[in-house]
Amino acid sequence: MTHTYIAVDFGAGSGRVMAGSCYKGTIKLEEIHRFSNRQIRVGKHVYWDFPALFQDMKDGLRKAVAKGYSIKSIGIDTWGVDFGFIDKKGNLLGNPICYRDSYTDGMTDEVFSQIDISKHYTESGTQVMGINTLFQLCSMKKEEYSPLAMADKLLFMPDLFSYFLTGTANNEYCIASTSELLDARKRDWNRELIRTLGLPEHLFGEIVMPGTSRGFVKPEILEEIGATEPIEVIAVASHDTASAVFATPLLAKERGRQAFLSSGTWSLLGVEAEQPILTEQARLAQFTNEGGVGGKIRFLQNITGLWILQRLMAEWKEQGANVEYDYLLPEAEKSAIDSYINVDDEAFQNPVSMVKAIAESCRKQGVTVPVSQGDYVRCALQSLARRYKEAINLLNTLLPQPVEQIVVIGGGGRNKLLNRLTAEATGIPVGTGPVEATALGNVLVQAIAQGEVASRDEMTFCN
Repeated sequence: MTHTYIAVDFGAGSGRVMAGSCYKGTIKLEEIHRFSNRQIRVGKHVYWDFPALFQDMKDGLRKAVAKGYSIKSIGIDTWGVDFGFIDKKGNLLGNPICYRDSYTDGMTDEVFSQIDISKHYTESGTQVMGINTLFQLCSMKKEEYSPLAMADKLLFMPDLFSYFLTGTANNEYCIASTSELLDARKRDWNRELIRTLGLPEHLFGEIVMPGTSRGFVKPEILEEIGATEPIEVIAVASHDTASAVFATPLLAKERGRQAFLSSGTWSLLGVEAEQPILTEQARLAQFTNEGGVGGKIRFLQNITGLWILQRLMAEWKEQGANVEYDYLLPEAEKSAIDSYINVDDEAFQNPVSMVKAIAESCRKQGVTVPVSQGDYVRCALQSLARRYKEAINLLNTLLPQPVEQIVVIGGGGRNKLLNRLTAEATGIPVGTGPVEATALGNVLVQAIAQGEVASRDEMTFCN
């Protein structure tokens, strides 16, 4: 019997349940269920609807069972930094707050008035971003957020989903590494930092590595989804980018000279390394050291990715305009606009109108303001490509040898215009890896954990 591995991939805009199987050195995927994910503003904060997302996951599992799949295990990956709390009885304490909430505004300055930023980087190796878990927790402490005071455990989003499937509460290494609260060398919590910041130390549980069993799906959930056989839950590389990088088609000997570009709502551009790079130069260049499979390090920059384009498309769709890629990208190709924006500017983090935010940025710079849809798309994409060039140039100053190729993974690999603009901007070849890299990496970790596959290097991928 062919075993099926279920990859549950939660993105910031949508989620999906994918069925994966291994056959003669190939991983094949089938999309079972896709659902939307959205941010919900209630009162002072912006939340994720965790109960609805959990139900969407169960709906996908039910469909997989109904299709006759023999499910061996489940792996869950999500975006980074966000988390929920459970109390001592295992109850969920409110919905998780979204990283795009404004409650962390100004918190980085407050934190670094208490600790030395350079010393902090030599321990955490994390790019300072206001959205990071560290600053979210400090904001909660400052505003006396009641779930924080009541919490027994902090669980990152993949940990939280896994907990309510199995009853096992722990923290997977890759997702925890996005928090800015880990010791990058030890691959464990920085307890001294946690105490210095006055955060409840008991919140931070056992760190487990990708490939670790998190137990089995509870009997009542098995019954709910119609399954009759036990289903194991495996801790995969549960930060979605970590799973995607694990599926990047790079030979081990080449990984230091080929950069990955995970291209989705966020862009993450970097290389895979054996040990963290914790120099002052790396800190000033705003690179981060995040966890990968086998304790490896993803040395990268976080860059605003296709978020700007996604928001433009959502805005135009509400107005009844054409938002098909087959229309927008050719229009962008024809556009002669030569204006650029700083894609990482806070003005583009979550504006009411992305069109107005881009127009205002161009006016402030004294450059041509986009007029047509093609102009706006061209401006966004060429600005993103220029930002990739900056990241590559900085990366090259931190590595023993310069990057010779960029491999694009994720949905952005389909954007031929962006890939061409990136190649032109950086001056190096741009190739594409699997579009479904995250799900493939998720399945691959499960298959290795179950003993069906020896290593990633023996597999090829089919989307």
